[in-house]
Amino acid sequence: MTVTTSKSKNSTSYYIKDSLYNNGKITSRNVERLGSYSDLEVRFGKENTLGKLDEYVKELTRKKKEGTQKIMVAYSPNKTIDTAKQVTFNCGYLFLQRIYRELGLEHICQRIQDRYDFDFDLNAVLSRLIYGRILYPASKRSTHELSRRFIERPCFELHHIYRALEVIYKESDFIQTELYKNSKAVIKRKTGILYYDMTNYFFEIEQEDGIKQYGVSKENRPNPIVQMGLFMDGDGLPLAFSIHKGNESEQKTLKPLEQKILSDFELSKFVVCTDAGLASADNRKYNNIGGRAFITTQSIKKLKKGLKEWALKPTGWRLPGKLGVYDISQVENDDYLKRTALQFGETINAQTETFYKEQWMPDMDPEQKMIVTYSIKYRDYQQKIRGRQVDRAIKLIDKNPTKLKKVNANDYKRFISRTAVTKEGEVAKKELFAIDTSVIEAEEIYDGFYAVCTNLEDDAQAVIKINQRRWEIEESFRIMKNEFKARPVYLQRDDRIEAHFVTCFIGLLIYRILEKRLDESFTCSRIIGELRDMNMLEVAHEGYVPAYTRTDFTDALHDAFGFRTDFQITTHSKMKKILSRSYHKK
Repeated sequence: MTVTTSKSKNSTSYYIKDSLYNNGKITSRNVERLGSYSDLEVRFGKENTLGKLDEYVKELTRKKKEGTQKIMVAYSPNKTIDTAKQVTFNCGYLFLQRIYRELGLEHICQRIQDRYDFDFDLNAVLSRLIYGRILYPASKRSTHELSRRFIERPCFELHHIYRALEVIYKESDFIQTELYKNSKAVIKRKTGILYYDMTNYFFEIEQEDGIKQYGVSKENRPNPIVQMGLFMDGDGLPLAFSIHKGNESEQKTLKPLEQKILSDFELSKFVVCTDAGLASADNRKYNNIGGRAFITTQSIKKLKKGLKEWALKPTGWRLPGKLGVYDISQVENDDYLKRTALQFGETINAQTETFYKEQWMPDMDPEQKMIVTYSIKYRDYQQKIRGRQVDRAIKLIDKNPTKLKKVNANDYKRFISRTAVTKEGEVAKKELFAIDTSVIEAEEIYDGFYAVCTNLEDDAQAVIKINQRRWEIEESFRIMKNEFKARPVYLQRDDRIEAHFVTCFIGLLIYRILEKRLDESFTCSRIIGELRDMNMLEVAHEGYVPAYTRTDFTDALHDAFGFRTDFQITTHSKMKKILSRSYHKK
């Protein structure tokens, strides 16, 4: 800072001038009017006035460098704001950017860019596609516009996004492999247990084309779909994914992606945990060699008669870590429970316990063990869900439906029966609808029961604990569909569609790391919602003022990443340092 003067006909006025760096240009402006020389004498005294003024300016300069100076901003109630000038910007993306950089994605982009002949910045495009997918999920055109909300403006055009998608598609395997390798330096990867599942994404079109094919929609929509297979590690972090045609068999998707993990990720010994729909005999055999193993859910309804009778038999049930053997048909009888438990010196609460029984099945190929669990809590949950579905079915009957469409196994309409003849066997004039109690009774048999098969020799408790984490991969799909709004997909070309899911996959990994860095203390909707709302008002020549509410979430976020955006004002020089912090690793 320096002292400058402005002379008029009758007097000389003193000002403090400061140099500013704004939008790539160095400018200067007067930051304080000191008045005439007589005003200086009143303020600093008549003795050594200019010397004291010089000390004052040095002190202001020191405070500016330290970032401790007070900033006064003058606003006029009679002056309108500039036309088309953006003044609010999002800073929540900076925390995503830190993780993006820690994962080395800019280096991955540079290595890809070195192999191609294009003049746009792939890293700039990919990063904005990911930040936009998490914070402002929209079409690619809208994402380009919405990225202007970030403090750092986009340096690419819309057509660069579509060109980048073509490259991202070609390099999908390379990106996934390098991302996994880099992630090991960012967060611990638990690859001893891998979870695999599939979901699908619909297109609001009617005509099949390329990978967009009619198949079994998870959402029961009459639209073409594509399928995504996803591997997740034992700590809930996405590991690898693949995209398949909508009409492709789910069971055939596991092995190719697993082979890629074996070769490209250099993993060899792990347990693959899947649901029953992905547990074909071939997949079980494939994970019975090379130090690999499997855990898969098993439908009790589809068991052979002898195994089903054993699984549902009320006697012979145990509790993890306890010696007692129980009859689950009697465990809600307090006298029975106390009498049986006391024989072994045990105390149990049947309402919260999970009982189990296990049996090896040497006749199956490969040889495997079945573990069946029973929980009163799970039984009550299933009955509650079914009760709600029956209520919906009754309401539908009351509306006198004239036509019921074909329903799937989980549709509440399965409880409605049709009668086209009278009790006397004559053709009814009007089709009759009623609740089919036989369907309810058939389902009640299995309430509270759950089964898994495995080739592991581990105790039942360990296997059950591993299988219980399958919910995290289902949650990952929900995050991509609901929070990231990954569907419906509006792209048409197959390569761009697959590239779209690459950005969703990377976004999911970044989000999961962020979630764990916050000790999983906040819900997904809150994390994304508050990051989206972290806007700042730019004050011309001065800096940025937070336009968001400081909360326990923003405090935790700043503590986890080591920089803050919630000061009353963040000067431009401080913001440059914050941007630099978001570029580099801890």
